[in-house]
Amino acid sequence: MNNTNRVDLNVTKLIENSLEKRNQKERYFRIYGISSLVIAVVFLLTFFTSIISTGYQAFIKTDIELDIYLDSEVIYPNETKTEEDLFFADYDSLIFTSLKEHLPELKNRKERRQAKLILSSGASYQIQNQIIKDKSLVGQTVSFILPLDDEVDMYLKGYVDTDSSENSRKITDFQIGLVENLYEKGLIHKNFNTTLFTSGDSREPELAGVLGALVGSFMMLTITFVISFPLAVSAAIYLEEFAKKNIWTDFLEVNINNLAAVPSIIYGLLGLAIFINFFGFPRSAPIVGGLVLSLMTFPVVIIASRAALKSVPPSIRDAALGLGASKIQTTLHHVVPLALPGMLTGSIVGMARALGESAPLIMIGMVAFVVDIPSSVTEPSAALPVQVFLWSDAPERGFAEKTSAAIMVLLVFLLFMNSLAIWLRNKFQIKW
Repeated sequence: MNNTNRVDLNVTKLIENSLEKRNQKERYFRIYGISSLVIAVVFLLTFFTSIISTGYQAFIKTDIELDIYLDSEVIYPNETKTEEDLFFADYDSLIFTSLKEHLPELKNRKERRQAKLILSSGASYQIQNQIIKDKSLVGQTVSFILPLDDEVDMYLKGYVDTDSSENSRKITDFQIGLVENLYEKGLIHKNFNTTLFTSGDSREPELAGVLGALVGSFMMLTITFVISFPLAVSAAIYLEEFAKKNIWTDFLEVNINNLAAVPSIIYGLLGLAIFINFFGFPRSAPIVGGLVLSLMTFPVVIIASRAALKSVPPSIRDAALGLGASKIQTTLHHVVPLALPGMLTGSIVGMARALGESAPLIMIGMVAFVVDIPSSVTEPSAALPVQVFLWSDAPERGFAEKTSAAIMVLLVFLLFMNSLAIWLRNKFQIKW
């Protein structure tokens, strides 16, 4: 009896020790899981904090308000007063004449040259465009809100260390004094930077915008969806519902999975060789970018669509076939509607990934400097990820905040696409 009790006691201790070890492992697992989540959240918050703290200033611009007399003798130096004169008029002299009225301290040519550099080089084009739109302004005094140079903008935003030597910064002490004088007179204002969303790329940071990149990205994504979604869904339906399981379908499945893991730059090389060199499509065009991204997205959408089809219970198919429906009727009328939310979700997530790709677009020439907004899929264009790459490599300090702002716009675009995927999944989801 004593031996029996002793054995039972040993067994009980073994069980308790085993349970204690198992519970300890579970606690460690929870700690590891919570730690990983905390680390991920910390890195994410650090990323967002860095981007927002650097880029929010890009949504603010500094302008100067000047009353400028549009002298007809300057705008129309020839007596003919042709349309061509408006493109070659000396608008800079008109701007400086107005500016000089507020800066009587300018004494010599050097000081006047420094005063001219306060304004952006695009200020004259702004006046030119206004006169072209309304020629009746010639001969009148018109109030214009003109952009300041990016270095002046950086100074007013607090990015310039005035205690450092003049040789280490692009804005001089004399220019700082002029800017402070104009600011005290109420001529310099801080406004919302509409240029960021209404203009294309520019060599000058204060004139650069993301509209061209936005339009180009939208065109490419539209082409990607129109091509990849129907073809990939059709391929997934055939492979999952109709194709016989043999060595050839296994071979296709392996290759589709491999294609989904191929580096994106390989697709860029493929697009360069086929679409540009062989078919002769124009470089840096949204049509080429859309085709390349379609090739990259195609296997991803096939895998997502097949997974959605597999999630449909076999009882749905058996019930439809039992009621006399054909194989294709069962697939199109019963299986596909149930799998459609997963298909759409996978497709949009795949396109969201394609939106953030820059390597394949660089290979097909979309790294080129493009100022104009594309009006068709064959015109040169930029893309948001490539725009971020170009601005991050620019030497001007004003492009640093523009880079962060473009990243914020890209993240908002991606958030919108993922939200759209969730909405479509909930809208088309069928419960049975």
